[in-house]
Order: sequence, then structure tokens, then C-alpha cells
Amino acid sequence: MVIRHLLGAVSAAAVLSCALTGAGFAQGYPERQITMVVPFAAGGPTDTVARLVAEKMSGDLGQQIIVENVGGAGGTLGAGRVAEADADGYTILLHHIGMATAATLYRSLPYDTTNAFEYVGLVTEVPMVMVARKDFEPVDFPGFIAYVKENADTVTMANAGIGAASHLCGMLFQSAIETQFVTVPYKGTGPAMTDLLGGQVDFMCDQTTNTSQQIAGGTVKAYAATSPERLAIFPDLPTVAEAGVPQMEVGIWHGIYAPKGTSEEVTTRLSASLQKALADEGVVKAMADLGTAPSPAADATPAALKAKLESEIARWKTVIEAAGVYAD
Repeated sequence: MVIRHLLGAVSAAAVLSCALTGAGFAQGYPERQITMVVPFAAGGPTDTVARLVAEKMSGDLGQQIIVENVGGAGGTLGAGRVAEADADGYTILLHHIGMATAATLYRSLPYDTTNAFEYVGLVTEVPMVMVARKDFEPVDFPGFIAYVKENADTVTMANAGIGAASHLCGMLFQSAIETQFVTVPYKGTGPAMTDLLGGQVDFMCDQTTNTSQQIAGGTVKAYAATSPERLAIFPDLPTVAEAGVPQMEVGIWHGIYAPKGTSEEVTTRLSASLQKALADEGVVKAMADLGTAPSPAADATPAALKAKLESEIARWKTVIEAAGVYAD
């Protein structure tokens, strides 16, 4: 009887110890530096968003979040790196819409998109703008569409590589106007924009985070925004729907993920920190200058990001399969 009571006491103590350890882990997190993997090159639009958010989250968490750029294969290399990382909250991923499109673009991925990650929250949805070299002939978007269709064999559209936002917008554009033209892939947004500025390619569709300065400076010609409403930063720029091409409406949303198995306490802590960062006046202003806005608190949650990813996988599966364009 005494032995039985002793064993019971030991078991109860063990359970209590485990519970306290788990609670202590959640309360103590983070205790060291966090790495935020961005699956694209430094200086690009997604990198810009990541560094803005990482800086503010670092202050709230009391530990630095460093951004590590792991580019290549349309963002799948960086995503794969996080999928294989320890599920302790010290390696996280900031990815854009490519997280959803890769599930169809790549018929063989080293990870299962919907089952390899835990969710933290949505960060922002960035509109895109169709821009061309500053001396491109058409004067408005309807004229632009007519010109591209008439000269499909010779016009060139740049993109930042398969799976990049500019590539996805290009697929939508070709589908919307039922025209195939020459696309020129680059290893990143920076080189693509450089050649557009230099006149080596005719046009591209990219995020306002990468095009707003060039549009404002007059170094490129802007034709239309892919957002449902006109951009506050460029109120004179029409939307694609106004030009009769609503099929091109698309925003490049960004979300933060953690490896599968990361505790709910940790993802909740990260989500709360993200919400604080997105409410910061400096972040709101910086994003406004880039032609976008932070996600509202209701969207900067694990549940909202999960729902967004699942719906976008279904949407883009239809588009990509219809185009018959795959990355492998």
C-alpha cells in the first residue's frame, strides 16, 4: 500500500513537472535569436516586407529576428529549409502567394505544403502594376493590350523566375487576353527591373513594393493596377477591371509559417507579436509608401492564414493546369 502511494505521488509529480516545463517554455520564448527565412533574393519586394516586419517583431519579442535569404526554385528551397527545421520557434518562414502556387507548379515537392507547416498569420496583400519601359508606344491599358496582341511574336515580358509574383501575373495576363507572347525569366526581381529600365525587355507585372519608386520617378510607364480599387498612392492609375480585364485582379499576399509540430503557445506568441508590428504607425506608413497596407489583426492569425492558403491552392490549381505550365 505504501509503495502504491509512493508511486502515485511520483507519477503526479512527473505530470506536474511536465506541465510546468511546458508552461515555462511558452513563457520563456524566445530566449535567443530567431531566423526568418525569406525564399527570395535580398532587396526584392518580399524581402522588403520581411525586414520591415522582422524589425518591429524583434522589439516586441525581446530577441532579434534576422532575415536569411534562401532563394531558388520559385521559393521552394527556402520553404523546404523551414519544413525540415526544428519545431522550436527559432526558424520561421515569410513567404508570399508562391506558397500556394508551388503546390501545383511543382509536381514533385520535397514537402507537403498543407501538412509541413504551422501557421502564424497573414502579413499584407500587395497589389501589382503592369509597367513597361518608359518609351513603350501604347498610351493606355486598352491600347497596351491591343499592341501586345498584335505584336505577340516580338514583345517581351520579364519575370523574376518561375513561381515569382511577376511570373504568376504574367500567366494571368496571357490567359485573360488569350494571347501567348515571349516571356524572359530572370534570377530575381532586381535583374528583371534593371533590364526593363534599360529597355532590354518591354514590360512586366510586379508588386508595388518593387515598382512604386520607378513609377513615381517616371523611369517606367505604368498602365494598370491589379487591385479591385485604384491605389491611394497612384489615384490616376486605372485598375485592370476598368479596362475590361477583371480576370487579372490579383494581390500578392504574404504569410508567416513555422515548422510542423511547433507548439500552439509559440505560434500564438508569434501571431500576437505580428499583430503588434502591423499596428505600428511606422510600419503602416512604410507600407503605404510601398502602395500596400498591413493585414488587419483578424487576418494576422493562424486560422486566417490557413484558410487563405487552402483557398489559394484551389484557385491557382485551376489557372496553372489550364496553362499547362509547370516548373518540373
